[in-house]
Amino acid sequence: MKCDVISLDNKKVGDIDLDDAVFGVEVRRDILARTVNWQLDKRRAGTHKAKARSDVSGTTRKAFRQKGTGRARQGTHRAPQHRHGGIVFGPLPRSHATKLPKKVRALALRSALSAKRAEGKLVVLDQAKLKAPKTAELAKNLKKLGWVNTLLIDGAAVDANLKRAAANIVDFDVLPSQGANVYDILRRDTLVLTKDAVAKLTERLK
Repeated sequence: MKCDVISLDNKKVGDIDLDDAVFGVEVRRDILARTVNWQLDKRRAGTHKAKARSDVSGTTRKAFRQKGTGRARQGTHRAPQHRHGGIVFGPLPRSHATKLPKKVRALALRSALSAKRAEGKLVVLDQAKLKAPKTAELAKNLKKLGWVNTLLIDGAAVDANLKRAAANIVDFDVLPSQGANVYDILRRDTLVLTKDAVAKLTERLK
Protein backbone atom coordinates (compact mmCIF):
# COMPACT_ATOMS: atom_id res chain seq x y z
CA MET A 1 0.00 0.00 0.00
CA LYS A 2 1.14 3.55 -0.73
CA CYS A 3 1.86 6.05 2.02
CA ASP A 4 2.98 9.68 1.76
CA VAL A 5 6.45 10.60 3.00
CA ILE A 6 6.83 13.99 4.68
CA SER A 7 9.70 16.06 6.07
CA LEU A 8 10.07 17.65 9.51
CA ASP A 9 8.90 20.88 7.88
CA ASN A 10 5.54 19.20 7.09
CA LYS A 11 6.15 19.08 3.35
CA LYS A 12 5.44 16.05 1.16
CA VAL A 13 8.68 14.72 -0.32
CA GLY A 14 7.45 11.48 -1.94
CA ASP A 15 5.72 8.23 -1.14
CA ILE A 16 6.60 4.73 0.00
CA ASP A 17 5.17 1.22 -0.35
CA LEU A 18 4.30 -0.39 2.99
CA ASP A 19 4.38 -4.18 3.02
CA ASP A 20 0.95 -5.70 3.74
CA ALA A 21 2.64 -8.58 5.57
CA VAL A 22 3.85 -6.12 8.22
CA PHE A 23 1.51 -3.13 8.07
CA GLY A 24 -1.70 -4.76 6.84
CA VAL A 25 -2.33 -7.81 9.02
CA GLU A 26 -5.43 -8.46 11.14
CA VAL A 27 -5.32 -6.60 14.45
CA ARG A 28 -5.26 -9.19 17.26
CA ARG A 29 -6.26 -7.39 20.45
CA ASP A 30 -5.78 -10.56 22.51
CA ILE A 31 -2.18 -10.90 21.31
CA LEU A 32 -1.55 -7.20 21.98
CA ALA A 33 -2.85 -7.59 25.55
CA ARG A 34 -0.67 -10.65 26.18
CA THR A 35 2.42 -8.85 24.90
CA VAL A 36 1.81 -5.69 26.94
CA ASN A 37 1.38 -7.81 30.09
CA TRP A 38 4.59 -9.69 29.23
CA GLN A 39 6.51 -6.41 28.85
CA LEU A 40 5.17 -4.94 32.08
CA ASP A 41 5.86 -8.19 33.98
CA LYS A 42 9.52 -8.03 32.90
CA ARG A 43 9.79 -4.44 34.19
CA ARG A 44 8.80 -5.33 37.74
CA ALA A 45 11.79 -5.31 40.07
CA GLY A 46 10.39 -7.95 42.43
CA THR A 47 12.40 -6.53 45.35
CA HIS A 48 9.45 -6.45 47.78
CA LYS A 49 10.29 -8.11 51.09
CA ALA A 50 8.50 -8.58 54.41
CA LYS A 51 10.23 -9.75 57.58
CA ALA A 52 9.41 -13.26 58.69
CA ARG A 53 9.79 -14.31 62.35
CA SER A 54 13.42 -15.29 61.73
CA ASP A 55 14.19 -11.78 60.35
CA VAL A 56 12.62 -9.75 63.15
CA SER A 57 15.02 -8.17 65.64
CA GLY A 58 14.29 -9.19 69.24
CA THR A 59 15.06 -11.52 72.08
CA THR A 60 14.97 -15.28 71.75
CA ARG A 61 13.97 -15.68 75.41
CA LYS A 62 10.75 -17.54 76.11
CA ALA A 63 7.97 -15.05 76.92
CA PHE A 64 7.04 -16.69 80.23
CA ARG A 65 7.05 -20.14 81.77
CA GLN A 66 5.08 -22.87 80.06
CA LYS A 67 2.67 -23.79 82.86
CA GLY A 68 0.95 -22.31 85.84
CA THR A 69 0.16 -18.80 84.56
CA GLY A 70 -3.28 -19.50 83.11
CA ARG A 71 -2.23 -17.96 79.80
CA ALA A 72 -1.73 -19.56 76.43
CA ARG A 73 1.81 -20.92 75.99
CA GLN A 74 4.20 -18.68 74.01
CA GLY A 75 7.60 -19.65 72.68
CA THR A 76 8.85 -16.30 71.43
CA HIS A 77 8.00 -12.61 71.26
CA ARG A 78 8.82 -12.63 67.52
CA ALA A 79 5.87 -14.86 66.59
CA PRO A 80 3.30 -13.40 64.13
CA GLN A 81 0.54 -13.08 66.75
CA HIS A 82 2.61 -10.56 68.75
CA ARG A 83 2.97 -6.85 68.07
CA HIS A 84 6.11 -6.22 65.98
CA GLY A 85 6.27 -9.93 65.24
CA GLY A 86 7.10 -11.49 61.88
CA ILE A 87 4.74 -11.57 58.89
CA VAL A 88 3.19 -14.87 57.80
CA PHE A 89 3.47 -15.64 54.06
CA GLY A 90 4.70 -12.11 53.28
CA PRO A 91 6.14 -11.11 49.89
CA LEU A 92 9.67 -12.28 49.07
CA PRO A 93 12.11 -11.15 46.35
CA ARG A 94 11.28 -12.97 43.13
CA SER A 95 11.08 -12.55 39.38
CA HIS A 96 7.69 -11.59 37.94
CA ALA A 97 8.79 -12.31 34.36
CA THR A 98 6.50 -14.49 32.25
CA LYS A 99 7.22 -16.33 29.02
CA LEU A 100 5.99 -15.44 25.55
CA PRO A 101 7.11 -17.18 22.32
CA LYS A 102 9.11 -15.13 19.80
CA LYS A 103 6.52 -15.77 17.08
CA VAL A 104 3.77 -14.33 19.27
CA ARG A 105 5.90 -11.25 20.02
CA ALA A 106 6.54 -10.72 16.30
CA LEU A 107 2.83 -11.12 15.53
CA ALA A 108 1.99 -8.58 18.24
CA LEU A 109 4.42 -6.02 16.77
CA ARG A 110 2.96 -6.50 13.29
CA SER A 111 -0.52 -6.15 14.78
CA ALA A 112 0.42 -2.92 16.60
CA LEU A 113 1.89 -1.40 13.42
CA SER A 114 -1.18 -2.45 11.42
CA ALA A 115 -3.51 -0.98 14.05
CA LYS A 116 -1.82 2.43 13.79
CA ARG A 117 -2.00 2.33 9.98
CA ALA A 118 -5.69 1.32 10.06
CA GLU A 119 -6.48 4.21 12.44
CA GLY A 120 -4.68 6.67 10.17
CA LYS A 121 -2.15 7.45 12.90
CA LEU A 122 0.94 6.15 11.11
CA VAL A 123 3.23 8.81 9.61
CA VAL A 124 6.32 8.14 7.49
CA LEU A 125 9.13 10.68 7.78
CA ASP A 126 11.86 11.22 5.22
CA GLN A 127 14.57 11.52 7.89
CA ALA A 128 14.74 12.55 11.53
CA LYS A 129 17.78 14.79 11.82
CA LEU A 130 18.47 18.21 13.28
CA LYS A 131 21.37 20.56 12.57
CA ALA A 132 21.68 21.41 16.26
CA PRO A 133 20.31 19.95 19.52
CA LYS A 134 17.74 22.73 19.98
CA THR A 135 14.55 21.79 21.84
CA ALA A 136 12.80 25.01 20.72
CA GLU A 137 13.41 24.21 17.06
CA LEU A 138 12.06 20.67 17.42
CA ALA A 139 9.04 21.85 19.43
CA LYS A 140 8.24 24.35 16.67
CA ASN A 141 8.32 21.56 14.07
CA LEU A 142 6.12 19.31 16.20
CA LYS A 143 3.55 22.09 16.60
CA LYS A 144 3.54 22.63 12.84
CA LEU A 145 3.01 18.90 12.28
CA GLY A 146 0.31 18.66 14.97
CA TRP A 147 2.05 15.86 16.87
CA VAL A 148 1.07 15.98 20.54
CA ASN A 149 1.46 12.44 21.87
CA THR A 150 4.03 10.82 19.62
CA LEU A 151 6.54 7.99 19.29
CA LEU A 152 9.23 8.42 16.64
CA ILE A 153 11.13 5.33 15.52
CA ASP A 154 14.33 5.85 13.51
CA GLY A 155 16.67 3.41 11.77
CA ALA A 156 19.62 1.58 13.32
CA ALA A 157 20.60 4.63 15.39
CA VAL A 158 18.88 7.84 16.47
CA ASP A 159 20.38 11.18 15.47
CA ALA A 160 22.27 12.55 18.50
CA ASN A 161 20.97 16.09 18.03
CA LEU A 162 17.38 14.90 17.78
CA LYS A 163 17.74 12.70 20.85
CA ARG A 164 19.06 15.60 22.95
CA ALA A 165 16.44 18.01 21.66
CA ALA A 166 13.60 15.56 22.40
CA ALA A 167 14.72 14.84 25.96
CA ASN A 168 12.81 17.82 27.43
CA ILE A 169 9.62 17.45 25.37
CA VAL A 170 6.71 15.86 27.19
CA ASP A 171 4.90 12.93 25.50
CA PHE A 172 7.47 12.66 22.72
CA ASP A 173 9.62 9.53 22.65
CA VAL A 174 12.41 8.56 20.25
CA LEU A 175 13.61 4.99 19.71
CA PRO A 176 15.89 3.13 17.28
CA SER A 177 14.22 0.45 15.15
CA GLN A 178 15.73 -2.30 17.32
CA GLY A 179 13.90 -0.85 20.33
CA ALA A 180 10.46 -0.83 18.67
CA ASN A 181 8.00 -2.54 20.99
CA VAL A 182 4.25 -3.01 21.37
CA TYR A 183 3.81 -1.15 24.67
CA ASP A 184 5.49 2.08 23.53
CA ILE A 185 3.63 2.02 20.20
CA LEU A 186 0.23 1.63 21.84
CA ARG A 187 0.77 4.16 24.63
CA ARG A 188 1.38 7.01 22.17
CA ASP A 189 -1.32 8.40 19.92
CA THR A 190 0.77 8.99 16.77
CA LEU A 191 3.43 6.62 15.43
CA VAL A 192 6.13 8.20 13.24
CA LEU A 193 8.52 6.00 11.28
CA THR A 194 11.45 7.16 9.21
CA LYS A 195 12.07 5.48 5.86
CA ASP A 196 15.02 3.68 7.45
CA ALA A 197 12.76 2.43 10.24
CA VAL A 198 10.23 1.10 7.72
CA ALA A 199 12.99 -0.81 5.93
CA LYS A 200 14.42 -2.22 9.18
CA LEU A 201 11.04 -3.26 10.58
CA THR A 202 9.98 -4.85 7.30
CA GLU A 203 13.23 -6.83 7.19
CA ARG A 204 12.79 -7.87 10.83
CA LEU A 205 9.12 -8.88 10.74
CA LYS A 206 8.40 -10.12 7.23
